[in-house]
Amino acid sequence: MKRLSRAVLAVLSLTALVIPVQASAAPSGAQSCDSVANPAVPGAKVLSTTAVPKPGGDVEFPPEWGVPPIKDVPPFCEVKVMLTHPGAGDRVMVRLWLPLTGWNGRFQALGGGGFSMYDGDGSIALAVKSGYAAAQTDGGVGFDFENPSKWALDDKGRVNRELLKNFAYRSLHDLAVAGKAVTASYYGKAASYSYWSGCSTGGRQGMMNVQRYPDDYDGVNAAAPAINWTRFVMADLWPHVVMNAEGVYPSGCEFAAFRQAAIEKCDPDDGLVDGIVRDPATCRFDPHTLVGKQVECKGQTFTITKAEADVVRKIWAGPKTWYGAQLWPGFDPSTDLTATASTTTRPDGTTTAGRAFQISENWAKYFLKKDPSFDIKTIGYREFEQLFRQSYLEYNQIIGAEDVDLTAFRNSGGKVVTWHGTEDSLIHWGGTVDYRERVERRMGGAAKVDQFYRVFLAPGAEHCGPAAGAAPIDPLAPVVDWVEKGKAPETIAAATFTGATRDLCRYPLKSHYNGTGDPRQSTSYTCR
Repeated sequence: MKRLSRAVLAVLSLTALVIPVQASAAPSGAQSCDSVANPAVPGAKVLSTTAVPKPGGDVEFPPEWGVPPIKDVPPFCEVKVMLTHPGAGDRVMVRLWLPLTGWNGRFQALGGGGFSMYDGDGSIALAVKSGYAAAQTDGGVGFDFENPSKWALDDKGRVNRELLKNFAYRSLHDLAVAGKAVTASYYGKAASYSYWSGCSTGGRQGMMNVQRYPDDYDGVNAAAPAINWTRFVMADLWPHVVMNAEGVYPSGCEFAAFRQAAIEKCDPDDGLVDGIVRDPATCRFDPHTLVGKQVECKGQTFTITKAEADVVRKIWAGPKTWYGAQLWPGFDPSTDLTATASTTTRPDGTTTAGRAFQISENWAKYFLKKDPSFDIKTIGYREFEQLFRQSYLEYNQIIGAEDVDLTAFRNSGGKVVTWHGTEDSLIHWGGTVDYRERVERRMGGAAKVDQFYRVFLAPGAEHCGPAAGAAPIDPLAPVVDWVEKGKAPETIAAATFTGATRDLCRYPLKSHYNGTGDPRQSTSYTCR
């Protein structure tokens, strides 16, 4: 989540914090901001509604991110609805950007990342630039992707169940109701179609809408969804649990060497050497083959040991119970472990534990231990298993987003598309596949589920964006075409930063190189 240079998509989905657009008078002839009325939101009390015209222009990211600005955002009316749920003691913001001219007649709600229900100005600016009336909510939990300390516990040290409920699902419905009502008030007519778009937490939010509020959206883009929240978020602590329990901390360069060796072994399996392991589930690589290998890194030389290979193998195997049952999929050998297995190398060449993945660490601290001072370095294998089970039993019904009965959404005519990178280092793609297959078993098989819910795996893509592999160019476009034109997607157009193109295949089909043609072009591949 900290590697901001990966992709604009990754930034918008996880860490979009941009410089706000300054206010000015509405352009001549544009819709006035004065025409916005207070929305009615069942179960909530609206405290205020304010509307301010904004001039648009460029939306810029902090220069250290190296991300280009979003240019030529059109003038819009920014509406903020403040509401509360009686007895909850919360204060929730619903924010809309409504284009003053050129509205395409559609409403789009946008998701967040980590512990934040929204992702700043980035995604909403892109939506307005595309003509949407766009909306977000903070759910009353503020804007911090990694740290929930300001809202997770109440003044008595107990989990704030009301704000957790907001974060998990309640504020999602408020966003849909208030957002569509404000849009209708502003333009004098309801939106013709309503869409949800998000990745990571935004993907979980999308699937939660599908499961709990099946009539809120016509179409949902739920990318790399953080469903199975209570399990995957604990599994992301597994690398640190292993390293701390074994007292062995491979350097970052050694982890990279293990990964590169696995890619070199498994990359040719698909008939094309391009740095991408197209089916990581079939990649078999023994890390012990590197024992004794010397790795040069930042002026230091490391020699890979058997103990380090043992640790890597255990991390790749994934968390298990004391009797060997798999709790969650292991990390694929071709996956970058920088975010989840961070270590620190001292000047003398020794290594220690680095910073654990903060969303997982803080989930354990605040929601499981209810103790901000808890040191995760003390977690051994047995305690990890206990915490893993506690996480599921205590919170899955609230935030898991694992309901496999999507009958109501199907009957409403809704369509949902999920894409997921197979090199996702934060949310294993296996969770998405497992959920889709459970839905199939519940709802009559793959053919019936494909009528309203489709999954697309992106070989070599990272969390919410491209890496060596391609990610969707416009992930919402196939949803819109499916909803409005009845065109169910068989493939999704994708690209890498270097300009290579691919078509992502509808699961369970896989992309195969034709044996001829430019391997950087999507026309050289077939789904089968």
